[in-house]
Amino acid sequence: MSVKGQHVVPNGGKWSVRKAGAVRVTGVYDTQKEAVDKARDIAKKQHSELYIHGRDGRIRERNSYGKDPHPPKG
Repeated sequence: MSVKGQHVVPNGGKWSVRKAGAVRVTGVYDTQKEAVDKARDIAKKQHSELYIHGRDGRIRERNSYGKDPHPPKG
């Protein structure tokens, strides 16, 4: 699985999608839903992680779209 991931982060009154470790944003969106939808598409194509941050900047949700090295049993 790729170590890179996509982060949905607050950006003033809008929401940004940013690749992990990148300085520049991939895109800026009016709503968090729009940003999450775009970031999810990118994460699925790259088989990477998606991190969704809340308005306070803390990660509130995380999803993996790659091969899980530790899948749940059963």
